[in-house]
Amino acid sequence: MSLRCVDVIGDSDVIAGYTVYVDLIETYIAGKEVIATTMMKEVDRVKAAVDTALSGKKVALVSSGDPGIYAMAGLAFEILKEKGVSAVRPGKGEPKEDGLTVEVVPGIPALSSGGSLLGAPLTHDFCCVSLSDLLTPWEMIEKRLEAAASADFVMVIFNPKSKKRNWQLNKAQEIALKHRSGDTPVGIVKSAMRDGQEVTLVPLKDLHEADVDMLTTVFIGNSASEGYLDFMFTPRGYGKKYDLT
Repeated sequence: MSLRCVDVIGDSDVIAGYTVYVDLIETYIAGKEVIATTMMKEVDRVKAAVDTALSGKKVALVSSGDPGIYAMAGLAFEILKEKGVSAVRPGKGEPKEDGLTVEVVPGIPALSSGGSLLGAPLTHDFCCVSLSDLLTPWEMIEKRLEAAASADFVMVIFNPKSKKRNWQLNKAQEIALKHRSGDTPVGIVKSAMRDGQEVTLVPLKDLHEADVDMLTTVFIGNSASEGYLDFMFTPRGYGKKYDLT
């Protein structure tokens, strides 16, 4: 977490979040009121957080990574809009009597924490694609994978595999192999910066054999990406323009 996250949590009256994420910050929230729900209860959780904030309490809605990247910030704004709640940014004056001051506090997303553990896989153009088809039709996800692979983006794959969704990553591998070598390095980061952290490199042709779950972020290199010792990096192009020796 950033220091701003720590400060906001410390200044809040109520903490709202997924039970797993709330447990991760238990040392920061002792004595605070907690609104915790399980997986698939995101709407209930955010509605409760908004209603609690409208009652006059300071509420911190927590997510893993960055709240604006595959997380709760977008849903919070959807619900604020549906409720017709007047909202202002911090420093933009006081909200209306029935409104709220809303701050989205940036965090450290898995693409940054995982990328740093691998080395520098995202030094050039990249894109992120979630393989979860719970909210997005698979046809759209497949179209995005095809476009990203054909454009030679480094591909960061979120939500790669679960017990019920066990084939989508293999399909992403198949699409990537249409456009790049089977020896392309793929970084696999499980539980980045948490207990149980694992960082491995495999060639794209062997990705289907890798140990991957919902706590894993997968980095599929582009045509320039390289493995170096235990690291993965993607050259920006300096070697083509300057003498690096």
